[in-house]
Amino acid sequence: MAIRRVKPMTNGQRGLSYIDTSDLTKKRPEKRLTRGLRKSGGRNNKGRMTVRRRGGGAKRLYRIIDWKRNDKEGIPAKVAALEYDPNRNARLHLLVYADGEKRYVLASNKVKIGQKVMNGPEAEPKPGNNMELRNIPVGLWVHAVELVPGKGAQLARGAGAYCILSAKEGELALLTLPSGEMRRVNIRCRATIGQVGNIDYSLMKIGKAGRSRHMGRRPKVRGSAMNPVAHPMGGGEGRRAGGRHPRSPWGKLSKGGNTRKKRKPSNRFIVRGRKRGKQVGK
Repeated sequence: MAIRRVKPMTNGQRGLSYIDTSDLTKKRPEKRLTRGLRKSGGRNNKGRMTVRRRGGGAKRLYRIIDWKRNDKEGIPAKVAALEYDPNRNARLHLLVYADGEKRYVLASNKVKIGQKVMNGPEAEPKPGNNMELRNIPVGLWVHAVELVPGKGAQLARGAGAYCILSAKEGELALLTLPSGEMRRVNIRCRATIGQVGNIDYSLMKIGKAGRSRHMGRRPKVRGSAMNPVAHPMGGGEGRRAGGRHPRSPWGKLSKGGNTRKKRKPSNRFIVRGRKRGKQVGK
């Protein structure tokens, strides 16, 4: 897997680069593992816009991914294909279990087509195998980690992401997350050994505005470029750098404030915050 650059034939192609897809072994997804996906346009169930600058984009099918992998313990599976997923920056592996069932999982780095993977305590601590944290040796890289036993993977699911299993203390395991945060997780939570594949994704350059629109991202206009009736930072004679502290369109200060609730119950599991040295759990 590598970054490919095109010979610029137009202005829009000058900075454009994309991920080489020659390693993908299957172009069409498994029909039984897909379902339709309706776009929200950033609106909630009441029709109100809660996330701005979303909408449009290419049509997608959602791939049903097995985030739990707890009901296939002890059954070996063969990695049958490496596929593209339009809904995330990671790739997918199609697993075919010994009983004939097929399932999608996140593609692990260094796991080859045709390789055997296993779930459960009898599995070896090798990339692609899934088991509880209490059965994983300290110091290994893991991804697709659960926060609550049986709930399904929530941590380290993006391309190239991984956590480090730093320690085990009784019923808790200490993880170092990609952000630098150190967090305690129940030792019965499941995780997959290794790093998420497609590690070159962060080096890709979108190159032009149209490609962002294909991804469903709409344009973002600076508040200082608007009229004062549309934004608190707007207006002024000539070009101005805002003229006041940065604010949201509704007049709230938009920099330097905390976005996490102080009394969030899970704070007690955080040993070190994203900003190194910051004690969040106390």
